[in-house]
Amino acid sequence: MTKFKLKFDFWTVITLCIAILFAIFLLYPMLSLLASGFKSPVEGTFTFHNFTKFFQKKYYYQGLLNSFLVSCCVTLLAVLIGAPLAYLTTAYKVKGKKLIEILIIISMLSPPFIGAYSWVLLCGRSGIITKFFQLFGIQMPSIYGFGGILIVLTLKLFPFIYLYVSGALKKLDVSLSEAAESLGCNSVKKVFTIILPLITPTLLAGSLMVFMNAIADFGTPMLIGEGFNVMPVMIYSEFISEVGGQANFSAAMATIMVLITALLFIGQKYMINKKSFTMSSLKPIQPVAFDGLKGVLGHIAIYLVVFLAMIPQLTVVVTSFMETKGSRFLAGLSLESYRTVFRGLWHSVANTYLYGLVAIAIIVLLGMFIAYMSTRKKNLLTSTIDTITMFPYILPGSVLGITLLLAFNKKPMLMSGTITILVIAYIVRKLPYTLRSSAAILYQISPSLIEASVSLGCSPMKTFFKVTAVMMLPGVFAGAIMSWITVINELCASVILYTGSTKTMSVAIYAEVVKQSYGTAAALSSILIATTIISLLIFFKLTGNRSISM
Repeated sequence: MTKFKLKFDFWTVITLCIAILFAIFLLYPMLSLLASGFKSPVEGTFTFHNFTKFFQKKYYYQGLLNSFLVSCCVTLLAVLIGAPLAYLTTAYKVKGKKLIEILIIISMLSPPFIGAYSWVLLCGRSGIITKFFQLFGIQMPSIYGFGGILIVLTLKLFPFIYLYVSGALKKLDVSLSEAAESLGCNSVKKVFTIILPLITPTLLAGSLMVFMNAIADFGTPMLIGEGFNVMPVMIYSEFISEVGGQANFSAAMATIMVLITALLFIGQKYMINKKSFTMSSLKPIQPVAFDGLKGVLGHIAIYLVVFLAMIPQLTVVVTSFMETKGSRFLAGLSLESYRTVFRGLWHSVANTYLYGLVAIAIIVLLGMFIAYMSTRKKNLLTSTIDTITMFPYILPGSVLGITLLLAFNKKPMLMSGTITILVIAYIVRKLPYTLRSSAAILYQISPSLIEASVSLGCSPMKTFFKVTAVMMLPGVFAGAIMSWITVINELCASVILYTGSTKTMSVAIYAEVVKQSYGTAAALSSILIATTIISLLIFFKLTGNRSISM
């Protein structure tokens, strides 16, 4: 029997250090959440009471059913909108296609709660559109409750389906469709018998992303739910009411959410692996002219969907320059909302940039190390780290916030209310974006270059920083910018972890909307949208593309 000998070289030390970090800041908080869920708030003993309480009272389990209802309906609508939109823009020469894709991406990257807030401004009880139709005696449907949540989340999340399906369609071999047509298959039948089965694995991946985002969203139902309870809001409400106590019941609810998202993720992986295949796109789809009545109707449908998706951004930018009086917007133009931001809320903007930059610096370093370990130093430990890293990708932000607070709310690791706990949340939650782009660029770098450097006497550490890291930078920066965009828009974890001195832009916007200071909220939202757009343009510049591959 050969003995296993641990060689303490540079990469072994890095691997062990990262494993320890993940054990402390991800595995330990998750175990703390699980333990707290099974703990009695009175005696402190092991109990199933918190879970039985959840499933015995209709108020609680109805929230879970509502979350499933919203998520299933949003996913279905997103597929019905996103998939046809992707097919039309891929198969036909659509006018303004590049601008359409950029606008769709922008609509996807802004926080959902901005969409909820914008639709309240437009279709709320005192909304602009509502008042306009009231002049003619027409009563608009309510934007509050299930219907409003459905509209906001569908328009926010259908771009996931669009991007996934667009990417898959570009890799299809059109010769299969041509063969079907030569055998007498019409256009509609061709889509359902040839194209749809081929893109099913990609469609499932996009649908999971939509479902996960919908079931985890906190801001939208919190702002416009009005009694339509969903799990993230209920977890937050229970946690806030239990602050100062043991927070055991909210931990049990969060554990249920973790189990559900994990099972869905595993199920989706199984389905994709079962249906997945490889295809050589020897003859990709070539867009054809989009003329006649079909072209006119198609262009109108595409532009209408994109316009509806961009309404939140357009609304907040326009209203940020309007005069306000309390919660009302007046006819004149003014910069007073921006003056209010710079006078009293600029610290939240500065906090967002500061925490984001610190988080991104650490994310870049960790992403490069983990990507290299998982691709070039494969073993059981590095594979485990790679898998664990992806788990927070499917973890609801509010659940992550609660897990970190439960784990680090007492000495010797007291971090609650500090900058550190917010930065840790951002790193853990947003690392996958940079990690995946780093791994992708590594597959394009020949190992012989690294081997040559080592053979010339350069140490593994020096080789990594002077050769490998330099060659990885384009892919790393692209992923880092996507991580940055999601960090500055993060609300779910931030709203649980922040204090008065650590408030971020997204939390400040949410707080201003709750106070009905709509002008200030619009100004802050406009700054956040502008930051997102500038970051996106930098992403396009670095990658040389005008699209984001999913």
